[in-house]
Order: sequence, then structure tokens, then C-alpha cells
Amino acid sequence: MQGRIIFLLEEPSMRVLLDDWLPRLFPGWVDGQHFQCVPHEGKSDLDRSIPRKLAAWRIPGDRFVIVRDNDNAHCIDLKAKLQALCAQSGRPETLIRLVCQELESWYLGDLAALAAAFDQPKADTPAHRKRFAHPDDWQKPSVEVKRLVPAFQKNSGARTMAQHLNSGNNHSKSLQVFVAGVRHMAAGMGYQESLN
Repeated sequence: MQGRIIFLLEEPSMRVLLDDWLPRLFPGWVDGQHFQCVPHEGKSDLDRSIPRKLAAWRIPGDRFVIVRDNDNAHCIDLKAKLQALCAQSGRPETLIRLVCQELESWYLGDLAALAAAFDQPKADTPAHRKRFAHPDDWQKPSVEVKRLVPAFQKNSGARTMAQHLNSGNNHSKSLQVFVAGVRHMAAGMGYQESLN
């Protein structure tokens, strides 16, 4: 594999998830060697950081993925704004992935993983599977996850979910698009992965 994939992230909980989940998707991947996650303190911090980081990055072969919550914004406009920032910074090939609406929608997309991760079998019932069949449509998935798992906390929850999340069984379209984009980028860099 040539270079690393650098993930510019909106929040620390996404870093916690990806640090443990990416090596499951790509066995053999090591943080710092094959990928690096750079968290920010919210959308404004990430948006201000993108031009500086992309323009200043000098490590040959490294490629970038920006991961940001959509939070009910207009997807096309938001993605166009981020693409413009990347192009102005000399990195038009940067992959942009929007999480609809929040990271927790990825968890609602895999209720079996959520139930297993927190030993909450009642989280994965036929009624809940029907209710959350389209997890990206929920305005506040974090509220719904907290209802299913009252003890859920963002960072510790992300660490626990990373061990159980299965992209092949996940109903979140934004998760599927994220995984497909990273797989395509990794394949273009000469790296093969599993199907977890």
C-alpha cells in the first residue's frame, strides 16, 4: 500500500469508532501506518481546519477523507461547500462523506450489533427493526440510541460498537456509502480488505 488514508473528522467519537473498526474492515491495518484519524471539536472547527491541513500536508501518497455529520443540512449544498474547500486547498480528490444525520444513525442501522454490544436484547426486536428500517431519516438518532440503551455514552459507546458493527448488515445508507468510498480508495492504493 502506498501512503495512508487520513480521516479528518468532526468529532472525537468518530475517531474512537474508526480507530477500532477500520482494522476490522481491513485486517492488518495499523493506526498511523495505514490510516490516521484527526478529530476536531465540531463542524466549525473541522471546516476551519480543512484548508489549512490539506494545503500544509506534505507526506507523499497520503489521501484524505472528510467525515462530517449532516445534521439536517442540505446534503448537496454542504458537500459542494466542502468540495470547494478541498479544491481551493489543492486536494480536489479528497473523499467527502456525510453521516446522515449523526454517527448514531450508523448504530440504529445495525440493531443486532447494538443489542450485542450493550447486552440489550430488547434493542433488536421486529418492532424496532421496522421502526428503524431507514436510520438515516431520523432527525436525532442519538436520542433514539439512548432510549434503546439508557447507559449509552458517545465515546465509550463508539469503542464498544466498533467491535460489533457489521457493514454488511447495516441499513444506514450513509454508512454503506462511507464504506464503499473507503474501500474504493484503499483498492486504488493497492490494499485489499475483508467484508466486515
